[in-house]
Amino acid sequence: MSDARRLDGRVVLVTGATGGLGREAAMACAREGATVVILGRKLAKLHRVHDAIATEGGDVAIYPMDLEGASPDDHLELAEKLDSEFGRLDGLLHCAAHFNALVPFPHSDPADIARALHVNATAPAWLTMACLPVMQKSQDAAVVFVVDAPERCERPFWGGYGMANPARRALVPMLAGEFVPESPVRIHGLQPGPMKTELRGRAWMEDFDPSVRLPSAYAPACIELLSSAGRPFTGQIRVVQA
Repeated sequence: MSDARRLDGRVVLVTGATGGLGREAAMACAREGATVVILGRKLAKLHRVHDAIATEGGDVAIYPMDLEGASPDDHLELAEKLDSEFGRLDGLLHCAAHFNALVPFPHSDPADIARALHVNATAPAWLTMACLPVMQKSQDAAVVFVVDAPERCERPFWGGYGMANPARRALVPMLAGEFVPESPVRIHGLQPGPMKTELRGRAWMEDFDPSVRLPSAYAPACIELLSSAGRPFTGQIRVVQA
């Protein structure tokens, strides 16, 4: 590990930590000196990410949670445990997302639309709401919402995922505007370029886009916004093409 690590001493919570970008971001956070709390719904996959980070000598803790079924009280319980264990939270990276397939709207499953709206928009809002009091105990804390490009997903056949994306994006300037410049908490959005992930594979069976990159290519952008270097981008959605 490098001597000059950008997240040294910070506590960072990563949702969707077993997915493409979530896993790579969690690994990168640990390499940069953070204590990483990885959140996901599949315990076996969380253990694999935990072991990968621990093997490299990183500090990591597991918190299993299914965002679809978690209540506001469950989010508050998580925040209380973070407060009890660490005394603060310095970073919250929202990578969790739900998308099943491209489906004509009349043939969509209403339950899946509701699931996508909740996991992609409502749940991140609930979790952020619960964690903000703990984050205000930090000297420099960042909430980062990973969002999709409107031209990519706010189109026909994208259903609940395409509907939730504008709501998730709207949280960035809305929440940022509620904090004075002197606040220790800053709000960011990150719009990565197309990534080779399981989620993308459900939309493009044959993917010939030359701009597609591995999720690891966008982990540095996550680190930038979670670190003090991200402060100039407060309230903005940072568009990054690796």
